[in-house]
Amino acid sequence: MDLQTYKDNPKTAYLAVELERLESEEKELMELAAGDLGDLAREDLTRIKEQKDALVAEIQKILAQEKKEEEFPNEAIVEIRAGVGGEEAALFARELADMYGAYATHTGWNLRILSESKTDLDGYKEAVFEIRGQGVYERLRFETGVHRVQRVPATEKSGRVHTSTASVAVLPLRKKHKIEINPADLEYEFSRAGGAGGQNVNKVETAVRIIHKPTGLDARSQAERSQNANRERAMAVLLAKLEQQQEEEERQKYAATRAEQIGTADRSEKIRTYNILQDRMTDHRLKESWHNLPTIFAGELDPILDALAAH
Repeated sequence: MDLQTYKDNPKTAYLAVELERLESEEKELMELAAGDLGDLAREDLTRIKEQKDALVAEIQKILAQEKKEEEFPNEAIVEIRAGVGGEEAALFARELADMYGAYATHTGWNLRILSESKTDLDGYKEAVFEIRGQGVYERLRFETGVHRVQRVPATEKSGRVHTSTASVAVLPLRKKHKIEINPADLEYEFSRAGGAGGQNVNKVETAVRIIHKPTGLDARSQAERSQNANRERAMAVLLAKLEQQQEEEERQKYAATRAEQIGTADRSEKIRTYNILQDRMTDHRLKESWHNLPTIFAGELDPILDALAAH
């Protein structure tokens, strides 16, 4: 038992102090008894052991929960990008963003936009959200991949069905990072935060974009009021992206086991098709379909997410 480790952890420190006190009391009793224990001393030692066992069990429970939260943190980044299909793809990306936003609201999670790039028709070229709440990453992790929509766009005069795509990436925001970044590998860009706001929004370059030169990965934040705060947020997103890339590379090494997995957390993997004319959404990994697309786009995702979790 490593008491010092328990004491160094803010979540278990108070229990570790009590455990240390009980161990000291136990040692004193043993010394006083000098091997010839009376009934009273035996009762005291039994009581102390029971209290120690209860404390250790509570500490282990806290550490197990902490480990789970590290693997499946209650904070995630959802990045949505328009794919093939031009303006129609951007409108679909916007629908997906609204769908996850509605689901977050239903679930009681907190969502805010870190950055967004819109088209003239209010579609999304790219949008990055931060979602916080109980079980966020564990619940949404299988949404990563290419989502495809099949429908007749409002602008299509001949009635032809178009297929458009958008990619979704769900990245866990962990407190402990496995990656260390060399500051020399980073390039910073500063710009004015877009959108409505006060004079600060229009005149001060608070939006931050960080580029990791060796990989070309980048991250942007414009949600915070100050440049420093946006820099911290963008760095957290960049770390999440780099860790995901590293995990994807690790998975490639064990490709033989990929058949057993629901998905590879790879944004290039086609995972789902939304067929508007047939009012059907099909998840290709589960080979299962759901109907009533307006309800799904309104954020009613629990049946789909439950099926993915069960699989």
